[in-house]
Amino acid sequence: MSGGALRVVLGDQLSRGIASLAGLDKVHDVVLMAEVMGECTYVPHHPQKIAMILAAMRHFAEALRARGVTVRYVALDDEGNTGTLDDEVARAVAAVQPSRIIATEPGEFRVRTAMRGWAENTGVACEIREDTRFLCGIDEFARWAEDRRQLRMEFFYREMRRKHAILMEGDNPVGGKWNFDSENRKALPSAITPPHPRRFPADAATRSVIDLVAARFSGHYGSLADFGYPVTAHDAETGCADFLAHRLPYFGDWQDAMSAGAPFMFHALVSAPLNLGLLDPLDLCRRAEAEFTAGRAPLNAVEGFIRQILGWREFIRGIYWLHMPDYASKNALGADLHLPEFYWTGATDMRCMALSIGQTMKFAYAHHIQRLMVTGNFALLAGIDPDAVDQWYLAVYADAYEWVEMPNTRGMALHADGGIVGSKPYAASGAYINRMSDYCGDCAYDVKDATGSRACPFNALYWDFIARHEARFAGNPRMAMPVRSWNRMAAPKREALRARAARLRQALIEGDRL
Repeated sequence: MSGGALRVVLGDQLSRGIASLAGLDKVHDVVLMAEVMGECTYVPHHPQKIAMILAAMRHFAEALRARGVTVRYVALDDEGNTGTLDDEVARAVAAVQPSRIIATEPGEFRVRTAMRGWAENTGVACEIREDTRFLCGIDEFARWAEDRRQLRMEFFYREMRRKHAILMEGDNPVGGKWNFDSENRKALPSAITPPHPRRFPADAATRSVIDLVAARFSGHYGSLADFGYPVTAHDAETGCADFLAHRLPYFGDWQDAMSAGAPFMFHALVSAPLNLGLLDPLDLCRRAEAEFTAGRAPLNAVEGFIRQILGWREFIRGIYWLHMPDYASKNALGADLHLPEFYWTGATDMRCMALSIGQTMKFAYAHHIQRLMVTGNFALLAGIDPDAVDQWYLAVYADAYEWVEMPNTRGMALHADGGIVGSKPYAASGAYINRMSDYCGDCAYDVKDATGSRACPFNALYWDFIARHEARFAGNPRMAMPVRSWNRMAAPKREALRARAARLRQALIEGDRL
């Protein structure tokens, strides 16, 4: 019986400087970490995601013990494990009898709601501290957003650059521009082969977790065979250094490119360990900046990488907390089709979809353009229910937690939030995928055809999407051009496009193979 504090550390709070551990008394305080079935199964998480989180938790607990910290660790297969975080907190309070509970605010609204009930449920005061690992606090973002008619990442990003003095010359951006995105849209030349990123073999502790996950979650989407995620801060740091040295210099030019033979391209692969807490976001930004300063990486690559962390990641989190819980039910476009089975199997003749989903099954990873402009774009054009798409993205990617997944999916990919995240839907025909990848050449469908029986489904679905939402998009300056193009088409062509789209949508409803 400690009489000290019960300090709760969640599975995505594996940072030595996490707020709930600040001021820890090694003599009296107890740290609670719990692997619970409820968190593993509220969506059918990819087995690699579950294995990564549990293995990282176990390594973090051992690192705490090595520092002399008392850790009450509840493993998934421990006798007496109640299966829920709430019940494990209550069980720990009964066993430890702490004077108070200390926790860091969680990343999901449902967990925060539950956490706010801990004091009443246990009879012990509960202090919930701000998560200071983020570079913009929830209240700070709300103040920035107040009285703004529209919230746009670009202007938020500029404020974050100024606040943290990243890539700045006084009050001006290095290079004279805030954003070099226009230079980061090249397709990968066939002569260039991206280097394979560093992967991490499982040690004994991780192997035991993999065996446990294989036994308990064999029915979940995805394979464990290619597990290679870092599960310690040391390995995450090693992976980061590998990116900075070998891929950052080329990241900018080809960050939007896709290639069948290079699933990772020149991407950093830091989002999974970063979202776990194994890496520090500001440190990542400063180290990337140092690569530019030293002349080892060009500005467009460094700025593009920093924008994803300092700009987009922080902006998305702010949007989530600003608009929850209503955000979770937004469906501005009235999308209502069920999620096609091929999202779970990869069994489709659309090569871009099969490759993107296939690598997701293999690695629990796809980069942002594959998520946005392939799987997300198809769901947008076809009109798939945002709830189902949300659950799929949350389940299949190792870096997915609701605070970052939902605004990216429901907002950026599906435009279901009606324009909160982005000023336009990111809708595109097969021409975009053909331009940015080598996927289309060997596809069963013809990317240059829109209405034939083997025409690329993205083409007719794109124009049908424009037609279905013409009234909404006609007044959008960034969508007015495709609406005008649709209205200028000859009537027979429009009829053929809509007929092809209707057949495709009916095939989705009936579960036919596309």
